[in-house]
Amino acid sequence: QMIRNTQKKMEKGSGIPFLIWGYVTIAVSLTVWYLLGKTGNQNWNFLWFAIPVIGFPVMLLALKRKTTLPKTYIDKVISYVWIVLGVSALIPSMAAAVIHNFPVLFLVVLLISAGTAMTGLVIKFKPLVISGFGGMLLSILCLILRESLDSILVFAALFLLVQVIPGHILNYKNRKNHV
Repeated sequence: QMIRNTQKKMEKGSGIPFLIWGYVTIAVSLTVWYLLGKTGNQNWNFLWFAIPVIGFPVMLLALKRKTTLPKTYIDKVISYVWIVLGVSALIPSMAAAVIHNFPVLFLVVLLISAGTAMTGLVIKFKPLVISGFGGMLLSILCLILRESLDSILVFAALFLLVQVIPGHILNYKNRKNHV
């Protein structure tokens, strides 16, 4: 029953966080890729920190607008999973600012993909499970290409797979079920 209630609530607007973080990450990724390619100036890598700077306030605004239904235990577990994974993704990002050639894109995609897969497994939503495990598997491309700017394009493409596409599927399913 709890999982069924959470599934219904997850479908009602749960695509929004995936879309916010996915699109913000893709936009910043493409900006960094372009600027690094044009100038070769490694300082553009500090733009990666725009992801949480933009993402958190946008998420807070989106959550404020949402009607608040009572939180189930599963809702809380999913929230805690994402808090832990978000902090876990931020730590390697800070390390990459001081350690040359640190495999940050690989680690971030791996962590976020794991979060997507875990969310999908908990709420029993196959598109999240499939995209999450697919992202985990394909994250190795960021490791293989880490010395190339192409790794940034792969990173952006993986966020499309792991965040944006499942976010749209969740929102579509919500519209379809509540029309």
